[in-house]
Amino acid sequence: MKQQIKIGTLLLSGALFLGGCATSPTATNNRIATAAPEVSPTLQEQPYHGLKRVVAIGRFTDETKRANGLFRQAKTQNKMGKQASDILAARLTSTGKFVMLERQDLSVLKEESTFDKKSLQGARYLIVGSVSEYGRETTSDVGVFSRTKRQRAYAAVNIRLIDVQTSEVIYAEEARGEAMAEKNRTFGIGGTAGYNSSLDDQALSAAISKLASNVVENLMDAPWEAYLVDKLSGHYLMTGGRTQGIKTGDNFVVLRKGKTIKNPQTGGVLTLPGEQVATVQVDGFIGKQNNTLSKLRLVSGQIDGSLTEYVVQEG
Repeated sequence: MKQQIKIGTLLLSGALFLGGCATSPTATNNRIATAAPEVSPTLQEQPYHGLKRVVAIGRFTDETKRANGLFRQAKTQNKMGKQASDILAARLTSTGKFVMLERQDLSVLKEESTFDKKSLQGARYLIVGSVSEYGRETTSDVGVFSRTKRQRAYAAVNIRLIDVQTSEVIYAEEARGEAMAEKNRTFGIGGTAGYNSSLDDQALSAAISKLASNVVENLMDAPWEAYLVDKLSGHYLMTGGRTQGIKTGDNFVVLRKGKTIKNPQTGGVLTLPGEQVATVQVDGFIGKQNNTLSKLRLVSGQIDGSLTEYVVQEG
C-alpha cells in the first residue's frame, strides 16, 4: 500500500511539473500586438521621379493626460508631440514625393501664403496634429513554475491637412497604434521584464503609419504649382528648383489665376479654373537648396501685369 502511495505521489509531481512547463509560452520581446497597417498603392509605387510638392509640418501637441498632469515637467511636456512630428516627416520624406519644411508655430499659417512672393520657398500645405491619447498597462500570468509578464503601450494621433492659401482643412483623421513586449521565467530561468521605453515609440509609429498613406494620397491629388516672383535679364524667376525635381529644359504652362469666390453655404473659399496664357522653359537656376529659384524663358504667349496674378503648372 505504501509503495502505491509513493508511486501515486511521484506521478502527481511529474504531472504538475509538466503542466507548469506547458503553461509557459515561448519567450518573445517587443512584439507588435496589432496587425500591420495597410499600405496603399501610393506608397508601394516604384521610386518617384516627378515634381515634388512642398509641405510644411507645423506644431504637433501632446494633449494626453500625462502631458497636462499636475507634475508634468516643462522640458518633456511636448516630447511625444515632437516625436510624432518627426516620424510623420520621415514617412513622407521616404516617398521621395515631397520637400518637407518645418513650421513649429501655427502663427506661420498666414505667413506661409506670402513666402511664394519672396525668395524663400513657401508650402502650399501645412500639416498640424496632436497626440490625443497615450497609456501603458502591465499584466502577469503566474503558473506553478512559471511567470509571464506583458507590457503594452497604446497611442492615438490626430492630424489635419490645411491648404494655406484658403485656410481650408482638406483632410483630417485619427489613428491608433499599440505595441507589446513579453518576458517569461520558468523555474527562475529567463529574462526579467524591466520598463521597456521603446514601446512608446513603437505604438506612436504604428499610429502614424496608418495615417501616412492617406496623407500622401491627399497631397498628390492636388496639381503641382509654383509662382513667378520676379524678372531678371529677360528671364522670369519661378519658385522651386532642383530640390523639387525641376530640370533644365523642362516646360511649364503659365495660367492667370482664376477668380476667387466664397461659398455661401459653407463659408469656404473656392478658386475658379485659371486661363492658360503662356508656356515657358527652364534655362537654369539661382540660389541654393530649398531657396533655389528657376530661370524661365518665355516660349509662347504673353505675361502682362503683376506677376502675382499668375500660377505655373506642369505642361
